[in-house]
Order: sequence, then C-alpha cells, then structure tokens
Amino acid sequence: MIEVILCDDHALIRRGIRETLSEATDIRVVGEAGDYGELRSLMRATRCDVLVLDINLPGRSGLDVLHALKEEDSPVKVLVVSMFPEDQYAIRALRGGAFGYVNKGGDPQLIVQAVRTVAQGRKYVTPEIAQMLVENLTTAAPEQPHQKLSDRELQTLLMIASGKRLSDIATELTLSPKTVSVYRARVLEKLGLANNSELTVYAVRNGLVGE
Repeated sequence: MIEVILCDDHALIRRGIRETLSEATDIRVVGEAGDYGELRSLMRATRCDVLVLDINLPGRSGLDVLHALKEEDSPVKVLVVSMFPEDQYAIRALRGGAFGYVNKGGDPQLIVQAVRTVAQGRKYVTPEIAQMLVENLTTAAPEQPHQKLSDRELQTLLMIASGKRLSDIATELTLSPKTVSVYRARVLEKLGLANNSELTVYAVRNGLVGE
C-alpha cells in the first residue's frame, strides 16, 4: 500500500485529489496539510511514502519544503501538483528534489499514475516536461531573464502580475511588507523594468500568467 500525504492550502483541491486517489486500491491518503507548518508537524507524526505537494503555499512555499526535505535526506518521494504551467516551475521543482510534476489542469488519472511511479523511486514527467528537458540538453537557447530569479523572487513576480497588492502578498507569504518590497525591487532590477505595469506585461508576454 502506497501511503500518501497531501499538502495544498485549498481544501477543495485536497478533496478532489483525495477522491481521485481513493479510487486506486493500492493508494491510501494518511494525512492532509494546508501549509508548511501543518505539514512539518504531520510528517513528524505520520509515515508516508509519497508527498503530493502544491507549490503556492502560504508562508514558506512548496519549493521551500523541497529544499528542507532534501537537506534532511528524507526518504519521502515528492510529487508536485501545481496550477502553474510546466515551463514555470517544473524544472525548478525537479532540480529541488521532486520526483515528478503534474499540472492540476490535466487528467486527474495522471496523478494516480504519477504517485505509483514516484513511489517506486522513478521520475514522473509529462510529455511537455520531457520535451523541455530535451530542448535544454540539445539547444543552447539563451536563458530568459525570469529564469535567473530566485524561487521567492519568481513567486513575488507571479503574485504581483496576478494583481495582488504588496500588502496581500506579505500576508499570504507571512512576510513583512518591507521584505516583499525588497523582493519586488530585485525583480524589477533583474528584469530591467520600472514598475508593476511593466512587470505584468512581461509576465503575460512570457506566458507566466494568463492575459
């Protein structure tokens, strides 16, 4: 039996994933968490084989969770299930220690297949991610400016481009407004932009957020 913990800040999303996984007789959901703190407490008390993890969590992000588990040399296999398109976070997640990446907008049954794959210690990637990996290996395409951003800077960029105010971002990430302002300033500098409007246009043109 593959034992799974779900971590997503949206209860409805967790419910949907739980119901999808419950249809598989070889998979059992043993716990759920809505943020980093709940997850860490849960994982100390509950054994699991696979962690199904969202990237966009309040406070410390899913990428922070990956880094922490990697530092601890945790045996838990992580499957990232995110609303963000593959070209935004898939490579970052895999480099961070994830065993697989699935978009929430895809076929729900892909999650079942992905959980089984990563539980065996094998990587799970969609055809889209596989194509990205091949292109990275076989072409010398120049790196896009946003690819040089840190994980937190990219998260800040996406949230601003989605229309969130700095105060809202600070609350959601449990950071001070001053810290978020610093991240925003770094993003603007690295991308060569002047304000939030230009930042939003950049994000739309590069497919980081929808129009």
